[in-house]
Amino acid sequence: MILAAINFGVHYIALYQGHLRQYLVDIEARSFLIFVFGMVMLVGLTLRLEGNYEQIPPSLRDATFEVVSVVTSTGFGTVDFSHWPDYLPVLLIFISFVGGCGGSTAGGIKMIRVLLLLKQGHHEVRRLIRPNALLTVRLGNRVIEPPLMRRIWGFFVVYVVTFAVLMLLMIHSGLDQVSAFSAVATCLNNLGPGLGEVAYNFQSVSPSGKMIAVVAMLLGRLEIFTILVLLSPEFWRR
Repeated sequence: MILAAINFGVHYIALYQGHLRQYLVDIEARSFLIFVFGMVMLVGLTLRLEGNYEQIPPSLRDATFEVVSVVTSTGFGTVDFSHWPDYLPVLLIFISFVGGCGGSTAGGIKMIRVLLLLKQGHHEVRRLIRPNALLTVRLGNRVIEPPLMRRIWGFFVVYVVTFAVLMLLMIHSGLDQVSAFSAVATCLNNLGPGLGEVAYNFQSVSPSGKMIAVVAMLLGRLEIFTILVLLSPEFWRR
């Protein structure tokens, strides 16, 4: 699951060069692996401290499988994380928004976009502190040009607005807020399991809710912009 969530270009370079260093050299792959490791440790320790497990190894084993399955949008499960204690069920839904790396089979926003959004946020804070300085957004040794950052922000804004609209429509179709939130998250991120009424399946969801879920899955898999371009009259006039 982890291999499928890493950029396939990184796999190619690693195989071509004959060593695994590329997975640590590539900043997106390295950040993704660090993120997964951090989430596994957080979830595993929380499960142990909340009393669900008597020992660390079983809690880390289940945490590892569930975190990896969720963040890679694979959807498999060894336990029902919707009944985990404290903030863990919502946390797992949240990490599905991150997803895997660009150029992988995973869904979500993608790690590369999350990294650039965080760096842009840090860049704006630095500009407020030093308004006369000439500052750039860098990803590793690469300077990120403003047009690329505008496209990233454009995708993020469209993603958030799309999520909000779909969630409101899900609530209108009869789901409660938690079920509607997780239903849109699991469909838009191509995850699988959700929370509340959709923790196991969408059988109890109304026909209109199922159609909304279908639209969300298509938007998520095609990363929204593709569908919006196809629906644009200007595209068909060209």
